[in-house]
Amino acid sequence: MEGTKGMSNQNIYDNQEFFDGYKRLRGNPSAANDIVEKPALLSLAPDLHNKSVLDIGCGYGENCIRFLELGATKVMGLDISAKMLEIARTENSSLNIKYINKSMTDLNGLSEKFDVVFSSLAVHYIEDFDKLVKDIYNHLNYGGYFIFSQEHPLTTALLTQDYWTLNSENERIHYNLTTYALEGERKVTWFVDGVIKYHRTISSIVNSLSTAGFIVEKMLEPIPSKDIMEQYPSYKKYIHKPDFLLVKVRKTTE
Repeated sequence: MEGTKGMSNQNIYDNQEFFDGYKRLRGNPSAANDIVEKPALLSLAPDLHNKSVLDIGCGYGENCIRFLELGATKVMGLDISAKMLEIARTENSSLNIKYINKSMTDLNGLSEKFDVVFSSLAVHYIEDFDKLVKDIYNHLNYGGYFIFSQEHPLTTALLTQDYWTLNSENERIHYNLTTYALEGERKVTWFVDGVIKYHRTISSIVNSLSTAGFIVEKMLEPIPSKDIMEQYPSYKKYIHKPDFLLVKVRKTTE
């Protein structure tokens, strides 16, 4: 995660209190990552047979294993958190996966190129998105894909965490969208105080990708199925606002 633009890293995942809270969240069978975000991300994957994959912000490495199952011949998982990679190397290891403890702001330290670069819920921690996108472009083979998910800009927009207006039955009746056009740093409380994220509008995200040379192929704002909403009523909030934005872009020139 980033602090000073393009350089300093806020490695909140190696904070023990944060890490323990995150582990509890990911262990929840109804976690939005598993029910909503991950299926959407994998739905955007191209044919991975005989492809090389880079997963930036790979966390526990679950997606790295899945990319091998989908046919990838070589996967590199990159994450700034040593605690995350310790679990990845223990629970999701393979001879065809290489885990590297490195910030995604330092991709120029990698010598190889890849056919597909994935990133799951990590780019909203990066301040200099333009640099990240250019670095990814330079590390893709011709025709390669960059596929990523992030917190939806409608979520990152707020300067406070007063997200919802409730009715007398304590049901969410609408989302309190504010300061969407004001881009920049956001500090939020998520397990611990002072977690830094960066808000960008959807047009800024698309324009950064386009300026770097990418062609946008598909965008998703996934919501749970009706059955999931009935099973887990808290997910009914998605009818007002999606939690995630996913983008698939392709490199079309050398």
